[in-house]
Amino acid sequence: MPQYEYKVVPAPVKGTKTKGLKGTRERFAHTLMTLMNELGREGWEYLRADSLPCEERQGLTGKSTSFQNLLIFRREIPAAPAQEAPSTPEEIAASAAASLRAETEEGNAPAVERGSEGAAPGVGPASPSDEPGRRDGMAAE
Repeated sequence: MPQYEYKVVPAPVKGTKTKGLKGTRERFAHTLMTLMNELGREGWEYLRADSLPCEERQGLTGKSTSFQNLLIFRREIPAAPAQEAPSTPEEIAASAAASLRAETEEGNAPAVERGSEGAAPGVGPASPSDEPGRRDGMAAE
């Protein structure tokens, strides 16, 4: 099943002046056609126009709702080439060997990466408690 990505752009509000075009309707249609052709060259397919509500601030505390005209385009996302799973033991071994990051000598286990020094406290003898009278290092409960 194909997957798509979408692009939403505001519809033009007025037509641009163009030589040879007279009237608002012709200018507006030409502006819309130019926009759609530009996006078509980039691979976008026109899908539909929608008019959606948009809440706007009005003054300091007021709000009003206006409607915005939007043009919706889509284009197909190219599918990533499917990789076949290894089927023979040799292919599985080659795939596993390629996934190892650490270089190892023949017959030895891969090297284990060690963390930085000081990441965990060292283990040593218990320190005596701060409680007077206790010499076994255990705190009273």
